[in-house]
Amino acid sequence: MITIHQAKAEEAPKVTVMVGELLNEIMEAVGVQAFNFSGYNPLARLTDYIRQEKYFVFVAHSGSAGPLGFIALSESYALYTEGVFGIIPEFYVRPAFRSRTVGAQLLAQAIAFGTSRHWTRLEVTTPPLPQFEKSLAFYEREGFAVSGGRKLRMML
Repeated sequence: MITIHQAKAEEAPKVTVMVGELLNEIMEAVGVQAFNFSGYNPLARLTDYIRQEKYFVFVAHSGSAGPLGFIALSESYALYTEGVFGIIPEFYVRPAFRSRTVGAQLLAQAIAFGTSRHWTRLEVTTPPLPQFEKSLAFYEREGFAVSGGRKLRMML
């Protein structure tokens, strides 16, 4: 049986490990050092974000298996969304637990959380395609629609 709960700051070390796994998986798949995960203190940042309620993390568990995965949410604002909305900046299920409804259950928890906060929508950016076509297929199967464009960044 899978259980999901909102992470407290004390759980940041376990979540930070999974974030590292996620980012390493992306970088290995695309062959680009896209993230400098060890270049700052992600554990301190995550702990601070959770404590300040700037970042909401839900973790899936099953028995003694430890954490199976997590979904992170942040709140944002834009006129085009017709209100407050949520962003999924990081979402990860450990490979051994994929295709076992863990991701769908985490996403359902995120939707319930967003609904309780009166968000108008959830937005997510997939990792690079075509390497992560399965991620895109998962989001579409769960009701997300491609809205066009690409995620761009400028380092400051």
